[in-house]
Amino acid sequence: MAHVSPSSGSIIVADWHRCKDSKEYFSKILHKKRRKNFGLLESPVMPPHVAVDTVHYKIFLSGKSGVGKTALAARLAGLNIPNMHYETTGIETTVVYWPVKLRENGRVLFFRLQLWDCGENALRRFDHLLPACKEQVDAVLFLFSFTDRTSFDDLSNQIVKWTGAPVVKLVVGTKFDLFMHCDVAERDVRNFQETWSVPVLRVGGGGQ
Repeated sequence: MAHVSPSSGSIIVADWHRCKDSKEYFSKILHKKRRKNFGLLESPVMPPHVAVDTVHYKIFLSGKSGVGKTALAARLAGLNIPNMHYETTGIETTVVYWPVKLRENGRVLFFRLQLWDCGENALRRFDHLLPACKEQVDAVLFLFSFTDRTSFDDLSNQIVKWTGAPVVKLVVGTKFDLFMHCDVAERDVRNFQETWSVPVLRVGGGGQ
């Protein structure tokens, strides 16, 4: 995963996962030291004496075909990343659970992130897919690939589609580690951030 320094206004303890008191909670999302694959109706099971509320977020992954939406979703969920690219034929959802500790009162919560990934061609062919993805969505990750200039240039078109929507917007640049094939300069990324006031994260080819 990309490393992001927490802002001064962060409401959670950023390094809590390294503390001893977090192990009981993180053990519920692991199986044999690997992340569990949770289905839509599954959730971590805590002991009866430990009451933990779950906060639900729906996150839509937006971007041109081949930028790494499916790979990023797999990486966030701790799943195996596909070796070969394939076009997502419809809507794929991935559930990610992550325990957090609040700064203010030390309360522990489970974040439940439901990642929605829809293929670019499917969105063009079927008008009902985008409204389904937008329904009750909390955040949008706009993806582009550092090795594909057209995917970067298309970001403005993607963001405009969400004008006025009360959602959190974040841009993720994938394949940042493929320096020899980089097609997007850092100055272009800085200019984009200044123009759109949207933060940009950088991840490697495998969503790291």
